[in-house]
Amino acid sequence: MWDNHYQISGGLSCRSGRGRGLLRWDGFSAWLHCVCVVGFDLELGQAVEVRPGRTFPRKTNICYLSFPDSNSGCLGDTQFCFRFRQSSGRRVSLHCLLDHYDKDLPVYLKKDPAYFYGYVYFRQVRDKSLKRGYFQKSLVLISKLPYIHFFHTVLKQIAPEYFEKSEPYLEAACNDVDRWPAPVPGKTLHLPIMGVVMKVIPFISFADTHISVILPTVHEVDLFRCFCPVFLHSQMLWELVLLGEPLVVMAPSPSESSETVLALVNCISPLKYFSDFRPYFTIHDSEFKEYTTRTQAPPSVILGVTNPFFAKTLQHWPHIIRIGDLKPAGEIPKQVKVKKLKNLKTLDSKPGVYTSYKPYLNRDEEIIKQLQKGVQQKRPSEAQSVILRRYFLELTQSFIIPLERYVASLMPLQKSISPWKSPPQLRQFLPEEFMKTLEKTGPQLTSRIKGDWIGLYRHFLKSPNFDGWFKTRRKEMTQKLEALHLEALCEEDLLLWTQKHTEVETVDLVLKLKNKLLQADRERLPVKPDTMEKLRTHIDAIILALPEDLQGILLKTGMT
Repeated sequence: MWDNHYQISGGLSCRSGRGRGLLRWDGFSAWLHCVCVVGFDLELGQAVEVRPGRTFPRKTNICYLSFPDSNSGCLGDTQFCFRFRQSSGRRVSLHCLLDHYDKDLPVYLKKDPAYFYGYVYFRQVRDKSLKRGYFQKSLVLISKLPYIHFFHTVLKQIAPEYFEKSEPYLEAACNDVDRWPAPVPGKTLHLPIMGVVMKVIPFISFADTHISVILPTVHEVDLFRCFCPVFLHSQMLWELVLLGEPLVVMAPSPSESSETVLALVNCISPLKYFSDFRPYFTIHDSEFKEYTTRTQAPPSVILGVTNPFFAKTLQHWPHIIRIGDLKPAGEIPKQVKVKKLKNLKTLDSKPGVYTSYKPYLNRDEEIIKQLQKGVQQKRPSEAQSVILRRYFLELTQSFIIPLERYVASLMPLQKSISPWKSPPQLRQFLPEEFMKTLEKTGPQLTSRIKGDWIGLYRHFLKSPNFDGWFKTRRKEMTQKLEALHLEALCEEDLLLWTQKHTEVETVDLVLKLKNKLLQADRERLPVKPDTMEKLRTHIDAIILALPEDLQGILLKTGMT
């Protein structure tokens, strides 16, 4: 499995050592794009070994992102994840597999065609037999799927054994993954991996006496553990993420930085965070110059960093979260304070939220009391996370429901849809018209939180998150109009129509109907299967009523 490699020399400068990556590019299922083994060895020099056969996504990025910065001092085993941009102009062959799967997913769990995720299991232990004195190696899974908890669980099963048994063990594990069925929402999956069976329904998991590993979630992180040092300011952080503000998380290790960034992105769920986010970002990243330049305002992105160099490089950013080591479950760190940006000199500065941002909404004291009571009563972190996740969910829903209600009003009435005319257009989104609806149907109907909701909406309407959300909703509604138009066509007596029109008009109708079918299939319009079948029957009947020479031409054209 690991033969037929070719070597690419140069290009990697990995601290005091040298970089070596071993990557497998076989025909994985929809779960994984590839598996990487990244090791550092003084003797081997610079080398990246690649198995040919699949697009190689930014090999230099993977090598640097797969190891903690030298200052992190991560001894033992560490897990974290990173995210990187796909090389421009390249498409991955498994997109078609995932497109069908994406159709029924919540928007925040859909793959992003422009990005990959890297899930890392890193081991660093003392080894006197090595010149450097340490064994350092990472096993990395590269995937399009944002299933953080799932892939970390997979790595926990295979990485420790791989580090002991080496390549034959990894080859066997890869063969197991090759046989996994594609993920289907709501369908129970039994996924064998090296003698262990994971039972999971994507987004729902449950216990079974014959199952070795139970997954309570495929994508969520331990929300309370990540927000624990800053939960007094959790509502302000929710606003910053909602508005797509530039945000940096400075942490002591990739594990803390990646978990915190992912928790921030998840806090506005079920709304998708549409800007870029990097759970672990290094000075070697391809976008380093783009994201650290001072010639323009900081971009809408959330970065997780560990290198002290960033304290100086990103000190012009408007919002910085400096956190210490995340405590194990049951241990509560000291709550950090909101501080002025000028007080942030280095990464060694005291933990805190460094910003001059003034929240639009008043702080919800009830959730703070509830979480503090849980801390005093030693409530498990899982239970605290449930409380915090429900709080964020209700806050986001209270914010988004008025927008959903207004956007739904932009939909034309069904009676305005004529089978003989193009589908009607959506009405334009008018910000001031929307603002007027908030007086009677605003978030005050579902939320106890007071404050400047109007100001928050005005800011949100200028953000990337609104732009992404509205484009998604507009596409869904436009597809719904197309589907309703198809249904209207099916209810017509099309054969009778052709009897009153010329052959040229009839042929034109057939071609348009065939294009409608192709569009419905290509764009996966929300059309009932019997509607599609009924339309095919209409097309066949019309073609058979035409002269034989035209029948032959039309039957070869497109699909029926």
